Amino acid sequence: MRYALGIEYDGSDYLGWQRLSEGSTVQAAVEQALSFVAHHPVQVVCSGRTDAGVHARCQVIHFDSEAVRTDRAWVLGTNTQLPRDVRVLWCKTMPDDFHARYSARARRYRYTILNRNIPPAMQRHFLSWERLPLDADAMHEAAQAIRGEQDFTTFRTVKCQAKHPNRDLHDISVQRHGEEVIVEVQANAFLHHMVRNIVGSLIVIGRGEKPVGWMAELLALKDRTKAAPTAPAEGLVFLGAKYPSEWQLPAQVTL
Repeated sequence: MRYALGIEYDGSDYLGWQRLSEGSTVQAAVEQALSFVAHHPVQVVCSGRTDAGVHARCQVIHFDSEAVRTDRAWVLGTNTQLPRDVRVLWCKTMPDDFHARYSARARRYRYTILNRNIPPAMQRHFLSWERLPLDADAMHEAAQAIRGEQDFTTFRTVKCQAKHPNRDLHDISVQRHGEEVIVEVQANAFLHHMVRNIVGSLIVIGRGEKPVGWMAELLALKDRTKAAPTAPAEGLVFLGAKYPSEWQLPAQVTL
């Protein structure tokens, strides 16, 4: 039987989602908890990997098990075995052809910048900080130049293992809410560090150090060394993947 789970986590104390030979990862914690409930080893597949220090509002995973458990039992039992910074939100029995990664049609991220003179004491693991005033309108205007299907070589890390740099960026917005500047982005998929690299260059524009047209220039250069430094992991939240309605998943992850 195949199951899909929605998981939220605070990634502050983890080396990222993906299981490693050593060190604490979210995947390892989830697999250990599920294996306890299933009474057999369980391996999971996620909708999108997150890096060290990055959080998730609704990471979707799937796993297979012949253990007889209700969806509610998977949720409650797994949560009793998870650390406090990881929680299963829901479980749904799925057809065998559902795949957490390949069935998804989009992924969404949010990056939050606290823009004031003083760094945060509260929520500091969920906020990036910028002391200099940011022009959110200029950042939003600049970001529109990278929408659509593009070669995002400029905004991928040199360690990125993706087969090609092309991605379809569906939407990107930058808005100010009081002291916070919030960047939201949706694409069919993302390259390694792509969101943080985009945000890093938008911050430079927001400070007034580069013109609005700089984002378009960077995209055309296809050269990572010409762009700004990668924005910090703090502040980045993987909101989750989006799936076609035919899978009948919760509204939070449905197109």
